[in-house]
Amino acid sequence: MVAFTERRAVATATGEARPLALARWLLFVAALVVAIVVVGGITRLTESGVSITEWKPVSGALPPFTHAQWQAEFDAYRHTPQFIEVNGPAGMILATYKFIFLWEWVHRLLARAIGVVLVGVVAWFGFRREIPRGYLPRLLALVGLIGLQGAIGWWMVESGIQSNVKVSHLRLATHLFTALVTLSALVRVALDLRGLARDEPAARLTGFGAFALAIVAVQVVLGAMVAGLRAGHVANDWPLMMGRLFPAGVGWSRGAEHALLYDPFLLHFLHRWWAWVVVAVLVVMGRRLRRIGARPASVAVHSAFGTQVLLGIATVLTNVTLWIAVLHQLVGALVVATTVWGAHALGRRA
Repeated sequence: MVAFTERRAVATATGEARPLALARWLLFVAALVVAIVVVGGITRLTESGVSITEWKPVSGALPPFTHAQWQAEFDAYRHTPQFIEVNGPAGMILATYKFIFLWEWVHRLLARAIGVVLVGVVAWFGFRREIPRGYLPRLLALVGLIGLQGAIGWWMVESGIQSNVKVSHLRLATHLFTALVTLSALVRVALDLRGLARDEPAARLTGFGAFALAIVAVQVVLGAMVAGLRAGHVANDWPLMMGRLFPAGVGWSRGAEHALLYDPFLLHFLHRWWAWVVVAVLVVMGRRLRRIGARPASVAVHSAFGTQVLLGIATVLTNVTLWIAVLHQLVGALVVATTVWGAHALGRRA
């Protein structure tokens, strides 16, 4: 026991790197990012995103406590286009407002928690000189991504406060895409650290791994735009859309580029059929992983995309039932994470 204590003291004093402990903390932060993606989905589906009309990084961490404080928040919300055009005429009262406020507050509280935990972990390991050589810039880049995500989140919310009854679907897509890029980076760095702790060869990003990640990224962007435009509601049949393979109603009058960015029928169509491109690519990834002996990663990839396809179909057939749609967003994040895992395993073998 004394010998162990002495070795531990020497290791701390000399700043011995602890890659495995750091990897576990990064995976914990990644789990928090998955949680905020889920809460973000609930916030969107309950139209809660613009219920808090100001960004107060410190004082905003506490919700209103008194009736006067709640009334002040409600009064500010009553000046938004969403309340004036939608919720006001529908007869929204303070009790209803509290419900949407609390979802947005939880969303922002989780964002603060992610930032605090990640900065705290980097500072703690850095102070104790336990960050492996070459990893500090990568950790600081992760901190920068979290900060960027917060700025994009407020930029997104502003679009719903100032000019529209809902936030811009393009800004929402940017917000979700950045969150999943952050998740991918956290998982990748954590896997590199685990490999370092086990004296495994460094993993590189292979051409196929990059291709698979790009294919999944396109689907993520399409899904976010479908969500932002509420395009999931335009058809509740599958595999056809309103009884047709290609839906009627796509607006081409302003050009293909405008339709690709703004037309809910076209984006819904692309999202549901691009999913099969994702499936084909990830099936190939899964088989390659199995051939090199990375069975856990292969099982994770197959399980994630298989569940996601079923949830996507169920979301359509139930006309975007809240809990199914939220599960669809959750498993979408897991598809991204498992694809990163698969690409990392293939790169390590290469």
